[in-house]
Amino acid sequence: MTTAVRTIDLRSDTVTLPSPSMRQAIANADMGDDLLGDDPTTKRLEAMAAERMGKEAAIFVASGTMGNLVSLLTHTTGRGEEVIAGHMAHILQSEVGGGAGVAAIQIRTAHNDERGRLDLDEIRSLIRRGESASPITKLVCLENTHNFCNGAALPASYIGEVAALARENGLALHIDGARIFNAAIALETTPAELVREARSVTFCLSKGLACPVGSLICADHEFIDRARLMRRMVGGGMRQSGVLAAAGIVALEEMVDRLADDHVNARALAEGLAKFPQLKVDPHLAQTNILFATPVGIDGGKLQAALKERGVLCSGALGRLRFVTHYGIERGDIDAALDAIKDAIGSFS
Repeated sequence: MTTAVRTIDLRSDTVTLPSPSMRQAIANADMGDDLLGDDPTTKRLEAMAAERMGKEAAIFVASGTMGNLVSLLTHTTGRGEEVIAGHMAHILQSEVGGGAGVAAIQIRTAHNDERGRLDLDEIRSLIRRGESASPITKLVCLENTHNFCNGAALPASYIGEVAALARENGLALHIDGARIFNAAIALETTPAELVREARSVTFCLSKGLACPVGSLICADHEFIDRARLMRRMVGGGMRQSGVLAAAGIVALEEMVDRLADDHVNARALAEGLAKFPQLKVDPHLAQTNILFATPVGIDGGKLQAALKERGVLCSGALGRLRFVTHYGIERGDIDAALDAIKDAIGSFS
């Protein structure tokens, strides 16, 4: 009889399963019609989210991609307008071109460094005001933590500098804070401090916080009122959404502090991977729960397949292998994954 090999799934923190207390909260959720303003659990989650972000109000949406899209629709009026975002931004790389395809806006790119930052002078040089038939710049977008830039956390001091530049030029600042709690843990601060200067912020419940579904947009009351219309326009209006919001409440109450464990595990994984000459990894860039390894002298796709055969899942992204730690991954899994990686690399020699 063959014993099944445990799968160590490091593809993303979106693969998390809800905790037992989340499942109980879902079963017992008090619900009503959210589009009619009658769902008490969704209202409670939105109030909690706004408080955590230091904003006046919040709206529950189905996903981070929807949250960013609704935010773009709310910030802009559409055709002939543009936003500035990093060339590695999730909003540009992984949201199916929603800015152009749905919001009818242009995204102009600034260069992200390995820490996810944009150069202030470059941002300034990219701002356009509609002269000589150019688009009109309306918004600057930052990402925190920055997914494709090694899960880097942007500090409040830097965000404040970008916000000041935006204000000087009559622009708003939006933060894609899908993993803003990871950033706050890594920087030993609060999410509210990190987004204080932004007009709007999104954050995900369905990543490190381990909910099955959902994200939130937080901003002032005027912005959120318009965002409710934009959410409905893109088909995001939900009815008895309290069945999902209940898990989000548990996430905010119970799942934030444990993100520090994911960071420790990611650093241990990065240090282990850095010992293999066939993988280029800088452990110092493993600031949160995301890390990348660049294959050297071996085919990344074949290595990914070899790891899958050994029960370790990772993802491929922009020519690199991506590993993400999360709820459900323990230190023993990191050690087992490193053993499997060693065996897989050895199989190529």
